[in-house]
Amino acid sequence: MKITVIGGGPGGLYFSILTKKAMPHCQIDVYERNRPDDSFGFGVVFSDETLGEFLKRDMQSYELIRSKFAYWDDIIIARDGLEVTIAGNGFCGCSRKTLLQLLHQRCDEEGVNLHFEAYIEDLNQFEDSDIIVACDGISSQIRTQFESSFGTKVVMKKNKFVWMGSSKPLDAFTYFFKETEHGAFAAHTYQYEEGMSTWIFECAPETWDKFGFDTYNEDDTVQKLQELFKSELDGHSLITNKSHWRQFPHVTNENWFHKNIVLLGDSKATAHYSIGSGTKLAMESAIALSDAIVANPKDIQTAFQNYEKSRRNIVEMIQYAANVSLDWFENMDRHIQHPFYQFAFGCMTRSKKVTYENLQIRDKSFTDKVLREYNSKYDCHTEPIEVPAAFSTFKLRDLEIQNRIAMSSMGQYSAENGLVNDWHFQHYTSRAIGGLGLILTEMTAVSKTGRITLGCAGIYDENQIVEWKRINDFIHQNTQTKVGIQLGHSGRKGATKKPWETEDLQNKWELLSASSIAFNENFPTPKEMTLEDMDLITFQFVQATKNAEKAGFDMIELQAHHGFLLASFLSPLTNTRTDEFGGSIQNRLNFPLRVFNEMRNAFPKEKPMSVRISATDWAENGISEEDAITIAKTFKEAGADIINVSTGNTVSHQKPQTGRMWQTPYSDTIRNTVHVPTITAGYIQDIDQINTIILNGRADLVALGRPLLLDPNFVRNAQAYEKFQANDIPNQYKMGISHLFPLKASERKQVEGMKKALKPKSNKK
Repeated sequence: MKITVIGGGPGGLYFSILTKKAMPHCQIDVYERNRPDDSFGFGVVFSDETLGEFLKRDMQSYELIRSKFAYWDDIIIARDGLEVTIAGNGFCGCSRKTLLQLLHQRCDEEGVNLHFEAYIEDLNQFEDSDIIVACDGISSQIRTQFESSFGTKVVMKKNKFVWMGSSKPLDAFTYFFKETEHGAFAAHTYQYEEGMSTWIFECAPETWDKFGFDTYNEDDTVQKLQELFKSELDGHSLITNKSHWRQFPHVTNENWFHKNIVLLGDSKATAHYSIGSGTKLAMESAIALSDAIVANPKDIQTAFQNYEKSRRNIVEMIQYAANVSLDWFENMDRHIQHPFYQFAFGCMTRSKKVTYENLQIRDKSFTDKVLREYNSKYDCHTEPIEVPAAFSTFKLRDLEIQNRIAMSSMGQYSAENGLVNDWHFQHYTSRAIGGLGLILTEMTAVSKTGRITLGCAGIYDENQIVEWKRINDFIHQNTQTKVGIQLGHSGRKGATKKPWETEDLQNKWELLSASSIAFNENFPTPKEMTLEDMDLITFQFVQATKNAEKAGFDMIELQAHHGFLLASFLSPLTNTRTDEFGGSIQNRLNFPLRVFNEMRNAFPKEKPMSVRISATDWAENGISEEDAITIAKTFKEAGADIINVSTGNTVSHQKPQTGRMWQTPYSDTIRNTVHVPTITAGYIQDIDQINTIILNGRADLVALGRPLLLDPNFVRNAQAYEKFQANDIPNQYKMGISHLFPLKASERKQVEGMKKALKPKSNKK
């Protein structure tokens, strides 16, 4: 077999070493455009986990790398004179030039042919190659020639960054953050060999412009950054090596191979440097590609398929986490306003892979500082460190909520003629007894034709008020849980079957929407609302508000999300009007804002109101980030006390990017840009995630949906897990404490033991 490798970076070299070891009789040629002693960049980073994989795959490479690296266990976060150390991380830095030289040595030892100063554009010279590995970097010439076959997409990210070195010694991986009059800077720094460290500086493009940087003027860049980070450099100078300002390219490919050409390294996929080295990603993929070829030497297409199958999900998960991390750095100016330990905690948990509990296991002294600062801020307890963030109280107007865990609106579709019944009674009261801070009811229609299905609840007649009051009275008499009602109108998504029904509704009522656009082919085309329709709908919302007060609700949430009636005005995908209710976001807000204002005037001033919005439609040309900020700001100024930040479900062709805690970045944006409290939801499953979200300032309340459907005692279990003694457990149930708390303590001990056991072994010399 003849294998041609285009690009002599770490990924291509390591692939060649492993494959030649496993298949000694194959011919492998590596073609590198640079000289053997050239290297652009300074250091590369590996985790203990990655080093452990190197140990298993090629002991010689592992020992060579390990003999040259600088190891650290700590991460330091420093901001304008404040500093905190977080232990228990386990990384090493190695000179990129040294790494390449070590891999060159191993290639020579295994019999891989290295060709330097070989710039390859034409592949015709390799017609006799069985495999061509294209690992020629981010701007891959080979990939570009076949980009339509690979399905290549390159998206340039916002921030400006520059890669430099310094003689400044560092004891740990250190993030230096600096506030300036023109915006925030970050320096990602680490030592990679004795007397040498990598310094990656980044800032927002607006900050870059205001400082007057020039992309290619290295001397000017060095002068300005050395002055800006004078104290951090401590008399040491910055060193350049083609250190030009860049923007990070996010590279993806729909197909990783074409005929006998396969992509590897940055030509295949990039991951932002803030989450780890692209070198790590390339070398781990090199292992998978080598394994696939060794297992299928006579069937290259199967080998390529197995390579892609084994790595695509992993790579895409890493890219997703890297993009979430990148987003945090692109919004430094938003995060830097937080108190220092909250800011540091946000930095450590930015990608959502690391949580409060992970950090507590690594370095409890750090999480104690974070929790103490948080609880001191909210004045939660005389011994502030003892209160988990999830169980701190929260106040909206005169309403005090006993903890930060809410139940999200979940349709039960079990009402008859809009009338809630015993099913709803047990549904809501059992979860209140379970210790929730706040319950938000299912969407409750303001009119008969405002229902989504025939099973939807309503609050438009006296009988409905009575039945809702029965539920609220029980909750208020027996628990400390507060109850908010979500008032809404289905709009163009109404008159449909219940989720578990197979046959569609026969006698549909007329649907209303901002514009005459059907939700999908199975829904009727709605009527575009007239001014008279708006008057009637506004009256119905106001009457429902008054009814909610009669029924004893503590709070009202206005439904303006997921493409229902009011939301249909907010999205440009569902609002194509040309009058004062369409066009600009200010115009699109006019009708929903009118409804909210009249509801606010009709509801007691001491009681809070929430508005639930969709911060993105997950579809092209939908609600933008600027739109979402304007929507939240407008409702805040009108008297909304909290914004419940959801996303999507506006149009049927949406393409959401889901995952754990997937909607929290949108809540973060609204909360910390508009400076309004927020509620977040979306695949949040345990108390650790809730504590993490609250502590890093991404939301003020966390709403759970599906986790509460089969576990009405989620909060009680979480309290036991956290050893938090709640004061709202009913007397009838207090005997259960002596059983539940030891059980959960034992479970937690087992979980923490597993996490410690699964932590990669240290590779420190």
